[in-house]
Amino acid sequence: MRIDVLTIFPKMFDAVLGESIIKRAKEKKVVEINIIDLRLFSKDKHRKVDDKPFGGGPGMLMNAEPFFEAVNYIRKKTKDLRLKTRTLLLGPKGRRFDQALALKLSRYEHVVLLCGHYEGIDERVAKHLADEEISIGDFVLTGGELPAMVIIDGVVRLLPGALGDENSCKDESFSEDLLECPHYTRPADYNGMKVPDVLLSGDHEKIEEWRKKEAVRITKKKRPDLLK
Repeated sequence: MRIDVLTIFPKMFDAVLGESIIKRAKEKKVVEINIIDLRLFSKDKHRKVDDKPFGGGPGMLMNAEPFFEAVNYIRKKTKDLRLKTRTLLLGPKGRRFDQALALKLSRYEHVVLLCGHYEGIDERVAKHLADEEISIGDFVLTGGELPAMVIIDGVVRLLPGALGDENSCKDESFSEDLLECPHYTRPADYNGMKVPDVLLSGDHEKIEEWRKKEAVRITKKKRPDLLK
């Protein structure tokens, strides 16, 4: 998979992309991630990418032109991926990002993430450039960079070869509209806090049954909205 991110703050991504699973996935060529400075596509001599909104109002809006220019540049370089690409605008008006969407995006060969800032982006980007607008929750952030990092993390870990154990992501929370069951490791007794006996029994059928019951119990208690 190839992921391109358009942002005016490219250095924000250094730590996230240089650690843990994402770093290893890049090293194994599972994913190619390009952080692109949107200012390079501004035709303003000062590399300005924002302006005052028509009709007045507080703050500044990001111009449409740099986004269109940058995406067109990417499309020329990846024309063989054109029909397998998803261009996403990160913003609070979008579809809520969840595990089902992460799985859907992981099946594309190319994803382009558009990070806004300031008071937002010229609406023509949403209408005529992005395939879809995505939100990570009902709250306001200063820009699309953090949501882009969340989406990258959620998608990359689903790619074949990204995780050390391919079964690691199969029984996680939200994978079947359930939260994940509790997990324990050594010691079996820590200061009187004991691991459930069934997990020490060696009976894999009973262990699987216990895990399913616990997943349902925890989901009913913490996220009953997930149960159909």
